[in-house]
Amino acid sequence: MQEQHKNIWDYLGRGIIAITTNGSLSRDGRGIPGRGVAAQAAEHFPELFRELGCRLQQSGNHVYELSHGLVSFPVEETPWSLPDLRLIRRSAEELRALADLRGWPLVVVPRPGCGGGGLRWEEVRPLLAQQFDERFIVVTTPPQAF
Repeated sequence: MQEQHKNIWDYLGRGIIAITTNGSLSRDGRGIPGRGVAAQAAEHFPELFRELGCRLQQSGNHVYELSHGLVSFPVEETPWSLPDLRLIRRSAEELRALADLRGWPLVVVPRPGCGGGGLRWEEVRPLLAQQFDERFIVVTTPPQAF
């Protein structure tokens, strides 16, 4: 696993970008974006959270390959709950398995649960390091608009 101080959106079109998500749905069946990378993705790709909502309704709160080279990375059950380390661990496992299945050479992930979620990187890093190899870059700076 690599760590870099870079804008995650610099990798758009160059690798798979993970957006941190939750398992909640709006009244019209869309996934509910949180803050940070997810909010920016929702603004730039308005249909993305409708796509995620369909997946959540069908199979629950898991990692999903989405359009535009993005994947969901669940960190919490609702936008109002705290990030869950067990869910982050499971999401890292699922993302690694999907990257292996698809043969992705580059996957970029923000620090899950560490921005608005309030987790400390020292708690989260070991969970990711167990799953992520050299194909995975964890971006260690706050996301910026693209």
